[in-house]
Amino acid sequence: MARKKGRDISGIILLDKPQGMTSNRALRRVSGLLNARKAGHTGSLDPLATGLLVLCFGEATKISGRLLDADKSYEAIARLGVVTDSADADGTVIDTRPVPVLTKADIAGLIERFSGPQQQIPPMYSALKVNGKRLHELARAGEVIEREPRAVTIHALAIEVLAEDRLKLSVRCSKGTYIRSLVADIGEALGCGAHVEALRRTALGPFRQPTMWPLEELEALEDPDEAILPTDTALQDYPSLTLDGPGALAFCQGQRVAVADQKPPLGWVRVYEADGSLLGLGEIESDYGLRPRRLLVQRSSRG
Repeated sequence: MARKKGRDISGIILLDKPQGMTSNRALRRVSGLLNARKAGHTGSLDPLATGLLVLCFGEATKISGRLLDADKSYEAIARLGVVTDSADADGTVIDTRPVPVLTKADIAGLIERFSGPQQQIPPMYSALKVNGKRLHELARAGEVIEREPRAVTIHALAIEVLAEDRLKLSVRCSKGTYIRSLVADIGEALGCGAHVEALRRTALGPFRQPTMWPLEELEALEDPDEAILPTDTALQDYPSLTLDGPGALAFCQGQRVAVADQKPPLGWVRVYEADGSLLGLGEIESDYGLRPRRLLVQRSSRG
């Protein structure tokens, strides 16, 4: 079998994805720039959207699932009175309606109504699969099907009136939340309809005020490796635990390790060796046993 070309590099790059580019294309551009053998991202942004796209390389791809489940923050501009088939500015206009004059009470009511746990219907133009086909493929073929509502949580929502027909939304939400659906629902609540005119992701998981690399600046670096962050920067929300030599070896072999002497908090932890090397993620169980959950290092007893 031919070996896949590229370098074995590990770590994370926080990309400021440009507008008009798919997340997969952005990943390919950066992966090619680094000549990376293995790469992935932690949740797509629509082509229309800009902002934080967390790119994982090498061993960091093993913990990308933890970021997929993380909360995210966005800033969006909603255009009122215009409905599109995709619920964003890339779609075709299917309806226009008069926009009401909005009061502070209207905005406060929207914030209260659309905050907290709720059921949200995914848009037809999304990557979700139904009977083996992605919804956006069905939508482009002219099909509209029933979608099951999904449980999401809007942790924080702020709405500002920018103009008679535009709102600015700042949103912190759970995984699985579609800002396009949120904006469309707000438009329907106002009776005028709405779509997303601009969208930017500003935070994801532990990256709450991230310094992002615009693609053109990244490509202009003499050594793009300088933009790579250590893998454990994605795990800073987890407590840490350090193992000695025998404990580290057992953990890396997938064995449960007793850590009652350290009395760590129960739940998931990031696990290090004494020299500071990240070994992976584990879970502290009720009897203070550390069970390996995601290994970044494998070792045999022979070294």
